[in-house]
Amino acid sequence: MKAIGVDLGGHKIAAAFVEDGLILDRLSEQTEIREPEAVLEKISLLARSLGAGEDCPVGVGIPGMLDAGRNISLQLPNFPGWSGLPVKKILSSKIGSRVEIENDANCHALGEGWQGAAVGMTDFILFTLGTGIGGGIVVNGRILRGYHGMAGEPGHLVVGTAEPCGCGSFGHLEGISGADALERQAVAMGLQPDLKYLWSKRDDPEVAPLWNRGLDYMAKGIASAVHLFDPQAVILGGGLSRGEGFLDLLRPRVNDYLAPPFRKVFDLRISLLGNDAATIGAAALTRLQRPEGA
Repeated sequence: MKAIGVDLGGHKIAAAFVEDGLILDRLSEQTEIREPEAVLEKISLLARSLGAGEDCPVGVGIPGMLDAGRNISLQLPNFPGWSGLPVKKILSSKIGSRVEIENDANCHALGEGWQGAAVGMTDFILFTLGTGIGGGIVVNGRILRGYHGMAGEPGHLVVGTAEPCGCGSFGHLEGISGADALERQAVAMGLQPDLKYLWSKRDDPEVAPLWNRGLDYMAKGIASAVHLFDPQAVILGGGLSRGEGFLDLLRPRVNDYLAPPFRKVFDLRISLLGNDAATIGAAALTRLQRPEGA
């Protein structure tokens, strides 16, 4: 099976030519402008450059909520102007090949289940810690989509109060512990909004409160998801999760919020595929979906 997998991120669009689960070629572009016209044109160019066509379909991970039929974007909290957009139809027309779309974190989960940290698992949860916070929930070996197609949004767990979220609501985990939110908090604290640098200074008295709060709310969100779904493992992906010592700081905080029986079986691990998980998972969409009329 060969396909193109595309991961649309807040800062970068990554695309890869994938054959039998292995990346053979890759390209990327900076997102820069997040409005639909510019982004869809870049996705199309990347896919065509990698060989998309009639015999090489394209899967695209979209960072937001999609309709149940996986044709239309309902809301991308960090991308303006995407609500109600027929993304699948537009991209198929631009690229000239079959296109499948899915929530980006669900793609990440598919990638980890196919080739990464969740190989052999039937029930697991993936949190993507990046520009925002996404998630993919696999139950009995299948992505949980929900009746309306919007399930698996741990970034919008209500763990706070008045903190604004990019979706337009308040108190959501993404609006507290997502990278964009942490950068805004850093500026408000008089710190430079460079999370890699701030992570290296996490023990400094002026920086520690930023991370203490962000990790605490993140732990609440993970513990809540564990209580709801009783997974075999929780897998963390995205840039924030790659920080040295991140897991060691987060795990005990999650344990503190877990009911005792869950602590005995709690398994928290880092994505094995890293930034490649979402593109591999997006490519996998094309082997899971049938062409129209088939």
